[in-house]
Amino acid sequence: MDRAREQAVDGEPGSPAQRPGTAGAALELLVHGVGGATPEEMLNDPRTVRITGDATAAVFRRADDADAEERPGDPRGGPVREAYVWCNLTSGNGARALWLLLLPFMVVNLAHWMRPASHGHGRTVRLYGLLVRLAGLTLTVLLVAAACEVALDLAAWQCAGTRLCVRNHSWLGFLSPDRPDAGWWSLPGRRLAVAALVPTALTTLLWYLSHRTWSAYESQQPIARAAEAHEETDGTGLGRPGFWYGRRLVARLRAAHTAAGFLTVAAAVASPATHHDRAPGGSALLETLGGLLNATLVAGGAVVLWVVCRRGRSENRIDHGRDQALVRRLPLGAAALLALTLVYAGWSRPHWQSSGRLAGDATFGGLTLVQGLLVIALCVVARALYRTAPQVADPGPTADGAPGPRTAMRGFAGPAVAMLGCALGGVMSGGVSQRVADWLDGTRHSIPGPPVLLTWQASVIPPLLVVLLALVGWLGRRTWRLRRGEMTAVEREYPGEPRDSARTRRIASTRAMAALTDRAPLMIGVLSSVTLLLGGCSLAGALATGDTPSEAARGTSGFVHGAAETAQALGSWLIGLGFILFVTWGRRAYKDPAARRTIGILWDVGTFWPRAAHPFAPPCYAERAVPDLTWRMATWTRATGGRLVLSGHSQGSVLAAAAAWQLKPSVRGRIALLTYGSPLERLYGRWFPAHFGPAALASLHREVACWRNLYRRTDPIGGPVRLPGDCGPEVDHEPLKDPLAYGRTDRQPLPAPVLGHSDYQADPVFAAERELLLERLLPEVPGQRPC
Repeated sequence: MDRAREQAVDGEPGSPAQRPGTAGAALELLVHGVGGATPEEMLNDPRTVRITGDATAAVFRRADDADAEERPGDPRGGPVREAYVWCNLTSGNGARALWLLLLPFMVVNLAHWMRPASHGHGRTVRLYGLLVRLAGLTLTVLLVAAACEVALDLAAWQCAGTRLCVRNHSWLGFLSPDRPDAGWWSLPGRRLAVAALVPTALTTLLWYLSHRTWSAYESQQPIARAAEAHEETDGTGLGRPGFWYGRRLVARLRAAHTAAGFLTVAAAVASPATHHDRAPGGSALLETLGGLLNATLVAGGAVVLWVVCRRGRSENRIDHGRDQALVRRLPLGAAALLALTLVYAGWSRPHWQSSGRLAGDATFGGLTLVQGLLVIALCVVARALYRTAPQVADPGPTADGAPGPRTAMRGFAGPAVAMLGCALGGVMSGGVSQRVADWLDGTRHSIPGPPVLLTWQASVIPPLLVVLLALVGWLGRRTWRLRRGEMTAVEREYPGEPRDSARTRRIASTRAMAALTDRAPLMIGVLSSVTLLLGGCSLAGALATGDTPSEAARGTSGFVHGAAETAQALGSWLIGLGFILFVTWGRRAYKDPAARRTIGILWDVGTFWPRAAHPFAPPCYAERAVPDLTWRMATWTRATGGRLVLSGHSQGSVLAAAAAWQLKPSVRGRIALLTYGSPLERLYGRWFPAHFGPAALASLHREVACWRNLYRRTDPIGGPVRLPGDCGPEVDHEPLKDPLAYGRTDRQPLPAPVLGHSDYQADPVFAAERELLLERLLPEVPGQRPC
């Protein structure tokens, strides 16, 4: 059986080569959404067969349709149905639980793709991408610095150098200099060298995860094709040949971030040693070697910055090139420099003793300041892009001609999300430090503890929670008011039915809760602004006082002192609780497939985009899924010349649109698109306007043969596409009824459920719209009117 896998010599499917007798061949290619689905559920048949793909992602058919191409005159009729199952790309084996560690990296990577739409401002766009890449680099340094704080400062420097702390933690005894049998490892520099293995292992683990997923996900090559005449190239970057093939950039950033991690560890080990050697009585030779080593570390950091700044994404072609040997060997050079640093720090210094803290305040303070400045710079650049974006009239009743009227946060979504990513990294690093310090010290204050700045940052968590609770209360009140209005609307939509107040209230509540999705920009905007403000206050407080909030407030009024003590204690408790919940969730996800599936839903939304800003983010599953779908559609249309309806639910509709953009226009013009429960405009169009904004969606509508979109008012994810003018009603079906029946009827003798985001195919409208799309694909029927 010909599985429609034919391809031209150059790797691009050629023009349709229709076989005799297949003029009416039709295919419906189903793509599931978030959370995944089994092929049996998608095809509504217990007997399915895999026709192409592997255990990670594959295309399935019903067993009865396995040889459908060989039976063009089959009297059963109807389209051949295929299901593309990709859920294992995001929720596979237990090792995926480790991806929770990568959450801040995923968030900052999303910020890269949230820039406002812009045409003709290439330098500003590149500057935006550069600023996000630098923010991502600071997150890597922050995470490794937190590991250094725990292992080098708290464990090896403070606890191992304190008799009382070692007495309670005997596993550190071989590092203690106070024991009568103090060993070779008890010198401060050697203790630091041993402890440096922990952050070094963390950096190696991040490199391994990135390299492993890079090979598994981002090695799928898209279709190589040449541009056709009259092909639109400025609607969206998703149609560019190299958009879903970012191996070179990921490899380049991975080398830079791995080297940055090793250099951070080396700097943490070398700093106290060089400080001791510069003191009176230190060795002149070691002082000279320390100066050379520090200069080399600075040079290595400059090379890392050059690698991150020099090159962004290359999307206009499939880039098979490799970077220079300097870039590829940068991690090895940084690792060698780290090894030399460990030897230098471990050199015998008989009079060196550990006391106080290492220079953690300066490190974390500098990172916090740089991240704040980067976010502010991102705000300036994003605003400049938003103001120069092309004007698009809002399809809604409040059209005012403003640029991107539904763009989330008026262009500030990227900086806001980048701020939250940095804050999440700070909470994770501070939480680990606080919990380890409490575990090592208990309540006896035998060691100085973590840097003062981390305590200040923990103390601002309670005020942030107060703001969050206020927002939740405001949203609850708005939802309650909206529910009252929806109850009247529900009664109008089901006329002549016996009134059931509980039933009406349940439907209205579902609609009101679904509308909360549209309030997300306000939530994110307020939280990110307050986070930036409180972060600046915590940095200023730590620098100005050099002490914890409770100590800094000593001597002030009782109210101020009590509030500072309460915030400090409560913040430390909350950050510790959050860290424990985080670890518990990861442990549960490792053992429980159901919990792992829940985490997979997070990645379904967060890892759709390629790793353009951070190489240690969870891998982009679309770099596997989009080429899979593109190849399947291109080879089917070439082998059979038949009709094809691309049917996408939820996140599957986003994959479907991305795959359609990757087809060459001559093939794209013979594809019908059926989307339902689709976040294309409601989420992606608002938050990622440069790639899913009104211009991009209008371009997709012009280039596919026909497009129909189904949604419900009870759906918290899906919504209308909202194309302007006559295109809007042509694409968007009026909202589907949900539930299908208000009370008991002859066709619904049992109470019909409120479906919300699921089971769109249960609605009779779905089958009717699919048949209309298939009819419109017939050669004698004209295509849709361009807009």
